[in-house]
Amino acid sequence: MNEDSFFSINRLVEFGLGIAVAQQMVNTMNSAMNNMIVPGSSNPMQPPVQQFYYAIIEGNQVGPFSESELARLITEKKIFKETYIWKPGLSKWEIAEKMPEILKLVALAPPPFQEDLEL
Repeated sequence: MNEDSFFSINRLVEFGLGIAVAQQMVNTMNSAMNNMIVPGSSNPMQPPVQQFYYAIIEGNQVGPFSESELARLITEKKIFKETYIWKPGLSKWEIAEKMPEILKLVALAPPPFQEDLEL
C-alpha cells in the first residue's frame, strides 16, 4: 500500500488528531456559550442598580442623590466641575470633572434659557 494513500497510518493519525482538536474546540465553545448571560433568553433580566452619590456643597456633605437629582443640582449651578463627589465603590472623594457619569449629566443638562430680545 502506498504511504500517501488515505488509509496509511500517518494519515489516520493526522485525521484522529484533527478530530481531537476539533472536539476540544467544540467543547470550549459550548462551555463559553453555556456561561454567557443574555438578558431575556431564559435568564431573568436584572433591573439596573440605582446608583447614588454624595456631594460637598457649600462645605457640607449632602446626599444621597440619584442621577436625576444630581442633574437638577448641576442645572441649578449648585454642583460645578470642582465639586467633590463620592459614590459607593470609590476609595476617596473625586472631583466631578474626573467622573465620566457626572460629565454625562453635565452634557445632558439644558443650557440656561435666555429670551431673545430681538423681534
